[in-house]
Amino acid sequence: MPNTKSAIRRVRRVKKQTQINRIRRSKYKHAVKQMDLLLKSKDKAKAKTFFSKFQSILMQVAKSGVINKKTAARKISKASKKIK
Repeated sequence: MPNTKSAIRRVRRVKKQTQINRIRRSKYKHAVKQMDLLLKSKDKAKAKTFFSKFQSILMQVAKSGVINKKTAARKISKASKKIK
């Protein structure tokens, strides 16, 4: 247990940030799964319309540090190649 006032505040802040990161990670995983489903269904029109949103979500999550920027770039690149 934290003893100092600043450590108590830090615990509270970490708890909030953990919840936010969990939400971001969930959003990221959901976007990746949705893109995979669209690519497997061979419906390139729907995949192309979802691609911009997919790219946006991945870059937001990477910017916040939940996933690595290179991981996001790699997933976007692979999806882009499959759409074309």
